[in-house]
Amino acid sequence: MKVKSPKDFWAGLMFIGFGLFFMIGARDYQLGSAARMGPAYFPTMLGGAMAVIGAVVFFQSLVVKGERVASIPYRLLFWITLSLLLFGYLLKAIGLVLALAVLVVVSAFAGHEFRLKEALFLSVALIVLSVLVFVKGLGQPFPLWPAFLG
Repeated sequence: MKVKSPKDFWAGLMFIGFGLFFMIGARDYQLGSAARMGPAYFPTMLGGAMAVIGAVVFFQSLVVKGERVASIPYRLLFWITLSLLLFGYLLKAIGLVLALAVLVVVSAFAGHEFRLKEALFLSVALIVLSVLVFVKGLGQPFPLWPAFLG
């Protein structure tokens, strides 16, 4: 058979793969029943449902014509990954405020057009929200500024 919808073909294989992964991972635990669920019940049932959905999508890709798989946006992946790695590396060294600013400005390079003014405005908004939610609200012990600034 010829694949008529490459997008559905790969999506179906992905669902089948994830479903089987969870079902195989849960096989060493007790399954139980619907009335008395064991630790393997939820991952097995959810994995089975995912595998069935994947099989339907997979076989549908052989019958119904669909879209091609889009090309991988390497430039976007590079800038987003770099910004996340820099944030994780710099958080302890320069603090939450500056690390978030670096995260937003570097990830802004992934867009079609880079506007520093917009990136700085978004960084300020994200910094204020993050400090209020994570540091003040949840009490997370993030350093706000570099250690040498106090």
